[in-house]
Amino acid sequence: MPQPPAPQPIPGVSSIIAVGSGKGGVGKTTLAVNLAITLSKLGHKVGLLDADIYGPNVPLMLNTNQQPMVRGDQRIDPIEAFGLKVISVGFLNPGDKPLIWRGPMLHSIIRQFLGSVIWGDLDYLIIDLPPGTGDVALSLIQTVPLTGAIVVSTPSDVSLQDARKAVEMFRQMKVDLVGMVENMSYFVCPHCNHEIDIFSRGGAERTAKQFEIAYLGSIELDPDIRKAGDSGSPSALEGENSPHAKSLYAFARKVISRVDEIKASETDGVIQIQ
Repeated sequence: MPQPPAPQPIPGVSSIIAVGSGKGGVGKTTLAVNLAITLSKLGHKVGLLDADIYGPNVPLMLNTNQQPMVRGDQRIDPIEAFGLKVISVGFLNPGDKPLIWRGPMLHSIIRQFLGSVIWGDLDYLIIDLPPGTGDVALSLIQTVPLTGAIVVSTPSDVSLQDARKAVEMFRQMKVDLVGMVENMSYFVCPHCNHEIDIFSRGGAERTAKQFEIAYLGSIELDPDIRKAGDSGSPSALEGENSPHAKSLYAFARKVISRVDEIKASETDGVIQIQ
């Protein structure tokens, strides 16, 4: 069997970070969108690729339904929103009509989004993966060299069981783990400020320790974060001093630190020829 072509870097893109989860419903897209905006707010050039083909929610969360322009050479201009360069299948297939695609078609659209979109110079390209360990994640890993992957989980045992599978998938595919983040970690009562562990607490941190990967922090179960995403104005836009965005900015800063560590380790492993 012929070997598939080696993954090719995207010209001008410094770091490519996949955000994945073992299952749906853990707030993966919410964290991917807020991470991209936070990195932009911190002064970086950022792109966001919505690779969740079956559930492309990024257009809703960014309050845009524009269609990207396709140039004569079939290259695609990404949509610009909140300082981000964005592409999503939701721009091409708006509304409630489902996409019923098999593996080859999924592979084709992922390659097109990565290779035909004019990303320009980016410090970070954040890729929101669909839940699970299926075709889209494999196509992505085969197409471009990922700098690393973030695994999102809630603290519940059900979520963590699937998150561990996502960690193992990235490891088997030789992708560095930026780390694991615990979403919906706790709820702060608005009346007494008591923290309530609705979905348990600390499970992602224990799992990260078990797998010897970085723990990137805890994001609270905050109704305002949900409302902000549904209204197309993500909480990260409020800035680092907002009580609804503090944990998001702390998460982003840990991501920056871990990406720097990964890239430094890669550089240290390269023999410099004078």
